[in-house]
Amino acid sequence: ADDLRRSIAVVHQDVTLFDGTLRDNITLWSPDITAARVDEALSLSRASAFIDELPDGVDHHISERGANLSVGQRQLLAIARAMARDSPIVILDEATASVDSVTEALIDDAVDHLFEQRTVLVIAHRLSTIAKADRILVLHHGHVVEGGTHEELIAKGGRYKLLVEVGFAV
Repeated sequence: ADDLRRSIAVVHQDVTLFDGTLRDNITLWSPDITAARVDEALSLSRASAFIDELPDGVDHHISERGANLSVGQRQLLAIARAMARDSPIVILDEATASVDSVTEALIDDAVDHLFEQRTVLVIAHRLSTIAKADRILVLHHGHVVEGGTHEELIAKGGRYKLLVEVGFAV
């Protein structure tokens, strides 16, 4: 059970951050995560875009729950945390909810790197978040009603296509 838990990283909609440095919050005080791995994760997650502007960089102190960071910055840190752990399975639970369009684009770019050599489960209401997935499952009232790629689901003309047509941007 512990091995399974260690092989999964989760990026929640509401990110849990602790009083400490950005580095501490990325590594969660794990001695196995090197400074080089942190730097790589920050770069791939696009979190370095805002961290490089901070006076102390990755050693910048954040308050509990990341109250001194924006929602988007907290999401980018959570993605960096998942990348630093290098887990083979990543779960993204509404990772782009409550962020502006600029941050959403950064997160989408970071997610592209997560897809490389990992299994990524994406739970999302924004179709733009899932359109690039290898396989999309559409749930309705707790049941899988369709499955396929974005293109296949559009061609089927079912619930997924209806969602796209009613205004969910892809």
